[in-house]
Amino acid sequence: MSLSRRHLVAAAGASLAMPSLGWAQALEKPKVTIAVGGKNLLYYLPLTIAEQRGYFKAEGLDVTIVDFAGGARALQAVVGGSADVVSGAFEHTVNMQFKGQRMRAFALQGRAPQIVLGVNPKTMPGFKTVADLKGKKVGVTAPGSSTNVMVNFILAKAGLKPSDVSIIGVGAAQGAVAAMRSGQIDAISNLDPVITLLQRSGDLKIVSDTRLVAEADKVFGGPMPAGCFYAPQAFIDKHPNTTQALANALVRANKWIQGAGPSDIITNVPESFLLGDRAVYIDAFLAAKGALSPDGLFPDKGSDTAFRALASVDAEIAKARLDLNAVYTNDFVKKANAKYPKG
Repeated sequence: MSLSRRHLVAAAGASLAMPSLGWAQALEKPKVTIAVGGKNLLYYLPLTIAEQRGYFKAEGLDVTIVDFAGGARALQAVVGGSADVVSGAFEHTVNMQFKGQRMRAFALQGRAPQIVLGVNPKTMPGFKTVADLKGKKVGVTAPGSSTNVMVNFILAKAGLKPSDVSIIGVGAAQGAVAAMRSGQIDAISNLDPVITLLQRSGDLKIVSDTRLVAEADKVFGGPMPAGCFYAPQAFIDKHPNTTQALANALVRANKWIQGAGPSDIITNVPESFLLGDRAVYIDAFLAAKGALSPDGLFPDKGSDTAFRALASVDAEIAKARLDLNAVYTNDFVKKANAKYPKG
């Protein structure tokens, strides 16, 4: 028996001899269901890496990931009780507090929204300003999702109301690409790899690109947290060790991604995510990498930025008095970074 094999056998024997010290016993809920809207998107790459590289299992978790057409539907799954945690857009936590339901984000995946708003060169060849979108069809991942919020926000800055355009859910994969190429929609608010695929084929003219952190900060007037893990406050209160394990896995994934090259990413995501073109996916990864969180920490002013974005398109939210410190916590991520300083 080789030395390394003897070490493994000895370690296994030790863990069997001392079950009280095993991590699994500490988890209140080892089986967790995570709802996500558009798992193939680079927006959620840390979730996929945590799954594919076994980081959830390493924390003693048995995670089931359920994919939906958009973040709004993923949120509905948790509200309805069919999932425990959302891998979704940060601003939903603010919106849900406004609606009287306490949700809290506990680990960040993206430090910029990575959403791109672009127009269809075929149906809008004379496009000049956002005001030209009045009366047009705009595709989003799903109505009510963060892609829809960004459309509303950019329309508002141009003096238009959400009702001035027709919002159409097109998903986050080939259906979105087909809708643009066939001219079913005049503009699209979506993410990578969909955006890079459309851009490379000449089917998209970019209007606003929040894959660039500096542009996202400019569009939203401050740091705008994006993809994250969030859950009902009741879940976090009841399952603090499980929540910590989820944060640990995500932070490891975040750190691995920062040190990864395109070939590493390609070999760690399902083939179906590549939309049939590895070169496009690599370009999309390189475009989005800077917007992914290096450590899972939420920026101090992130909840203020999210509130302003929502308030700009909803007069009722603008009037609301919300506790913006209650929509996120860095406590779990700080412990995760201490446990995995190098990923």
